[in-house]
Amino acid sequence: MSVAYVSTCRFDAWSVLLRYIYIPRGEFMANGDNDQQEAIRLRNQELERLLAACALSDRKAFARLYSMTSAKLYGVVLRILNRDDLAQDCLQDAYIKVWNNAGNYRSQMAAPLTWMSAIVRNQALDLLRKRKREVMESNDSGLPEQIDGALLPLEGLTRTDDGKRLGNCLEQLKEQQRQVIALAYFKGLTHDELAAYTETPLGTIKTWIRRGLDQLRRCLES
Repeated sequence: MSVAYVSTCRFDAWSVLLRYIYIPRGEFMANGDNDQQEAIRLRNQELERLLAACALSDRKAFARLYSMTSAKLYGVVLRILNRDDLAQDCLQDAYIKVWNNAGNYRSQMAAPLTWMSAIVRNQALDLLRKRKREVMESNDSGLPEQIDGALLPLEGLTRTDDGKRLGNCLEQLKEQQRQVIALAYFKGLTHDELAAYTETPLGTIKTWIRRGLDQLRRCLES
């Protein structure tokens, strides 16, 4: 898999947030733990099938795998790097590793997304360590540290017409809904992590997200 091919799968903050908004409802059931578990089981089966196909150099399977997982893994990378441009470049490199190592995946060792998350997280941490070394070397040489002028994801999002429309829809949400959706997307927090961070019951978190995403869908489709 070449870097050029993976770059064709590149997304912007607008498109990946849309994927998050349109996550299957089963994954956000407030009182349907059985439905959520079944949705996760079916998703894992599909991801396992796609990884097996990637091991056989099936590019269509890779595109489907990317579509299903990139929103979640982007959040993992962004949580570590805190910069959209770095996160996207890092994610592309990580997916090349996923492609090259798909044949090494073993379902008995880890769930597909857990395995992919480990690759993505390690890629981000390696990049973070590299950048820290570069900053230290730059400072040691007496050169001034450059100010990072890159846009944060939400700032970049609002620079586009579609992004402004999404921003308007987000403003219509209740504050709690907007907060947990933003934390889940931009920081990659899980439901359990959101519950702990906001000191809110897990069922309430699921309800806020489910209702917030439903409202965003209706707003964007109106």
